[in-house]
Amino acid sequence: MKDILYRLFEHQYLGADEARRVLREIAAGKFNDSQIASLITVFLMRNISVDELGGFRDALLELRTPVDLSDYKLIDIVGTGGDGRNTFNISTTASFVVAGAGYQVVKHGNYGATSVSGASNVMEQHGVRFTTDIGVLRRSIEKSGMAFLHAPLFNPALKAVAGVRRSLGVRSFFNMLGPLVNPAIPDYQLLGVYNLPLLRLYAYAYQQSSARFGVIHSLDGYDEISLTGEFKLITPEMEKIYTPEMLNLPRCTEADLDGGSSAESAAQIFRSVLNNSASEGQSNCVIANAAFAIRVMCPEKSIDDCICEARESLKGGKALESFKRFLEINN
Repeated sequence: MKDILYRLFEHQYLGADEARRVLREIAAGKFNDSQIASLITVFLMRNISVDELGGFRDALLELRTPVDLSDYKLIDIVGTGGDGRNTFNISTTASFVVAGAGYQVVKHGNYGATSVSGASNVMEQHGVRFTTDIGVLRRSIEKSGMAFLHAPLFNPALKAVAGVRRSLGVRSFFNMLGPLVNPAIPDYQLLGVYNLPLLRLYAYAYQQSSARFGVIHSLDGYDEISLTGEFKLITPEMEKIYTPEMLNLPRCTEADLDGGSSAESAAQIFRSVLNNSASEGQSNCVIANAAFAIRVMCPEKSIDDCICEARESLKGGKALESFKRFLEINN
């Protein structure tokens, strides 16, 4: 690791094979926490390359606990985190809205590293028991439209660095990797990123895979569709900047999206959205993200139609029913 760190400190880049080997050795416990923290710091000081990202991704996918859900048409809805906005669990909430609309979701999530509540935190707040049992995961998809994959159970390298990430409390290249290493390898993915260079980087990375994707960045810094301003979307067919007005949705404020000071407060907002007792801004933000996930899966549909599907799922109680069925299977 010393040689790798010296090279990186001198602004050199790793090849894909080198990056793959480094990640495999991290997973094997060959490096101490200080060395891992130094590696994370390097990628805070400069952008990660396509080759480095691809090598790290390949290592995690090689090491993953296998989960065969290939007979389902699945989407993952996820943000990289690291935007420093401490939003409530928008992508997790949107996942149940998409499931309630009749689609199948496989959410790959973890505990919050740069915010008070990650997807795994909000699941745990509701008594969800994380599992690798394929039978449970299949029943969950079939009965609720949603399966949850807790990242440390499926990616040993992520488990190996969990303590360092929590101690540092800053975004890292592991935030960038999480969306790329869903162990089910879903056919569809809606990904939110926290800056424009990452938007382009992920678009390149996804073009090397068979997944149909949408990559999103809100231009004021959010790693999801925030409705606080303009956002940019890249899909295999296009690049486009949207405004909330183009979606016929009112703008949100930062206060609308804040997740509070604890996992409990974020979980309360999650429940209030599904129960239709949240603020208009909170609900509209979830609807917008769910709509664009549906659009990724169904590009032939207009975004207006996708918004209508998402709104009907949430306001008609279908999303809440999906969540209730999910809890029956996963608690």
